[in-house]
Amino acid sequence: QGQLVESGGGLVQAGGSLRLSCATSGLTISGYTMGWFRQAPGKEREFVAAISSFSGSTWYADSVKGRFTISRDNAKNTVFLQMNSLKHEDTAVYYCARKIKSGYDRTDSYDYWGQGTQVTVSS
Repeated sequence: QGQLVESGGGLVQAGGSLRLSCATSGLTISGYTMGWFRQAPGKEREFVAAISSFSGSTWYADSVKGRFTISRDNAKNTVFLQMNSLKHEDTAVYYCARKIKSGYDRTDSYDYWGQGTQVTVSS
């Protein structure tokens, strides 16, 4: 059974940076758009960013545009999320996922999900 594994979360002060990684195990992501989502306590899971497989096209939620950067290394089957200028409202569990149908900002467009990594931004 393939899986996605996120890492890189932690506690950081507002204005700081973190880099999240999403590695795969027994699962191919080549040819698939990959996405990052986040879920804060008491809130629904929301789209953060996505990146296409070959062209490297990217999409971002308005709330993170200009601060976050999604990238991928297809040779290593890994996806990254560089987060700069972090704000308290970025505090959430961050998930990576593999997209299988249209709608990059919809959770039901993704089939495989990681277990998530906690990001906490202190104000």
